[in-house]
Amino acid sequence: VQLQASGGGLVQAGGSLRLSCTASRRTFSSYAMAWYRQAPGQEREFVAAISWNGGTTYYADSVKGRFTISRDNAKNTVYLQMNSLKPEDTAVYYCAAGWSLDAYSYWGQGTLVTVSS
Repeated sequence: VQLQASGGGLVQAGGSLRLSCTASRRTFSSYAMAWYRQAPGQEREFVAAISWNGGTTYYADSVKGRFTISRDNAKNTVYLQMNSLKPEDTAVYYCAAGWSLDAYSYWGQGTLVTVSS
């Protein structure tokens, strides 16, 4: 499956962005989906995940209460609503798809989010 992420950009601290990730396959609804991010000079880290039907979600402690992951299976798209953004949220954000919530086989190309102070 091919994943196309979009929605990144430059935003001031305290602002909001919504990332989107659209999948190429109709079997999108079968996959668990996740967002990861990688800041300059750092390792990639988990941000949020959602089960195939949206019934289960997980968040990293650093984004809990500020970010919301959701999906629209009719549109083959997963979203990441990011509110109250902080400079430390600056990173390239990647979407991923997999058969379970803890294993992802397919990755998108990433979209850059820059939060200015």
